[in-house]
Amino acid sequence: MDKDRIKGSVEKAKGSMKESVGKVTGDAKLEVEGRNEKAAGRVQNAVGGVKDAVREATKT
Repeated sequence: MDKDRIKGSVEKAKGSMKESVGKVTGDAKLEVEGRNEKAAGRVQNAVGGVKDAVREATKT
């Protein structure tokens, strides 16, 4: 598993928490910040997945 996948999962989780707290407290800025972090985490996780796939494909 690539380190980007791990970091992406952590970012996604942090974003989910921020988004939830923003919704509960009515803090729109925090909610948007959380959504953005979640999206960044998804992208980083996808990059890690591509790296893993390339690594597996070149492994012989």
